[in-house]
Formats: sequence, C-alpha cells, structure tokens
Amino acid sequence: MHAFNEYVREVFSAAGDVVIKSMMGGYLVYFNGKLIGDICDNELFLKRTPTSDRLLADSELRYPYEGSKTLMHVFDKFEDTTLVLELLNGMYTELPEKKPAKAR
Repeated sequence: MHAFNEYVREVFSAAGDVVIKSMMGGYLVYFNGKLIGDICDNELFLKRTPTSDRLLADSELRYPYEGSKTLMHVFDKFEDTTLVLELLNGMYTELPEKKPAKAR
C-alpha cells in the first residue's frame, strides 16, 4: 500500500476503524464500515454530507477521477485532529448504512 494511504489510515484511525480498499486504479476509504471517500493520485476526497460541507466549506470541490459524477471535498488538514474527529463522527451519522449484499 502507498505511503499516503497508510498516512490517511493512521490519522483517521484516531476516530475509529479505517479500511482502505483498492478499486479501479484508486482506493475506497471506509470508516467504521461506511464508505466516506476515495483516494486518487495521492489525494483524499471525502463525500459531501451536511457535516463535511460545514467543516470543509473552504476546501476545494472536485471530481476524484475522470468520469466521476460525484463532486467531493479535497481533504488536506490531516494535522488538525479535532477537525478529523468531528468530521468523521459527523459524516458517519449522516451516511447511509451499507446495503446488505443481495443473495444470489
């Protein structure tokens, strides 16, 4: 795994369980089982929720990869532990539960 991914996991682990999975050239970032964002080209993109829109109001909104239909926050404030904790906990409560896998 790339050093940047490891860094994201290390910083975000202060708030809970963080899993980063490889997906189509990028990586998906899960927090306590919920998808919260993507890592593409060593940049972290976080989903838009009321909490992320409020706490990251001054961050850049971009598409994480070509062809993406979802504008996401570019996150780079890793040294702000208070922000990270408030952000992840707020996003977690706002994001939908993972849908159970359909039985085949």
